[in-house]
Amino acid sequence: MSRLRSARLRRLPLNAAAALTVLICLFPVYWMISTAFKPSKDIQSSDPQLFPRTWTLDHFRTAVQADGFGMFWRNSVLVTVSSILLALIVALASAYAVARLRWRGRRQFMLMVFIAQMAPWESLIIPIYIISRDTDMLDRLPTLTLVYFMVTLPFSVIVLRGFIGTIPPELEEAAQVDGCTRTTAFRKVALPLLAPGLMATSLFGFITAWNEFAYANFLIIKHQDSRTLPVWLSSFQNTFGTDWGATMAASTLFALPALVVFLLLQRHVTSGFAAGAVKG
Repeated sequence: MSRLRSARLRRLPLNAAAALTVLICLFPVYWMISTAFKPSKDIQSSDPQLFPRTWTLDHFRTAVQADGFGMFWRNSVLVTVSSILLALIVALASAYAVARLRWRGRRQFMLMVFIAQMAPWESLIIPIYIISRDTDMLDRLPTLTLVYFMVTLPFSVIVLRGFIGTIPPELEEAAQVDGCTRTTAFRKVALPLLAPGLMATSLFGFITAWNEFAYANFLIIKHQDSRTLPVWLSSFQNTFGTDWGATMAASTLFALPALVVFLLLQRHVTSGFAAGAVKG
């Protein structure tokens, strides 16, 4: 009994540090949501309250009725889903080739993938802008789709390569002995086992593309109808100031899809990342 108590006492500082970390991370989210429900007079008050005194949905009405709300949602969903699907298809083929096949330059290929993953996105804005301008691809949603595909592809290849490495190749070989081709054996045997890894990479790609602001603001200049939700959030700022209530309400609505996707995929995310890190 004394050993159990001493063990709990030793874990107490770690548990307290973990709880403090969670509170620090969640407090901005709570403040965003609570501000969205506060009346404007309480938001601008010199005596801010931790909990709203009164609740209102006026800011959500303002956000939903703002110009382009539905159109920008459609643009964000279209760009995000398209970039994820492209990244999964290309990354799955690349990861399988690296994990299962033996060919010259395989190690150098993975080295280049790691280098691409380490490159900061911001350093690529100017080159991508120049290429888009010279190819007449500015102000177009396919350009954003290709950019987000490019950004998420290296990470997807790295994770899926490690995940494929954990699946015994004997399973596919047995299917080939039974008459399956290599492609059919992979589709019927290995692909179902890759579901956690695919979901983990999909979640990363979704969060990356859904939240990205810099490229969406830099590559979509003239055609406002092609902008996405992160850029739309800045529309609540004007020469008279910032409508903080509407901004927080719009930010809450903007965060909901990412939260829903995470809750749906959380069972597979941890196992997908862990399995992807087992083998290199």
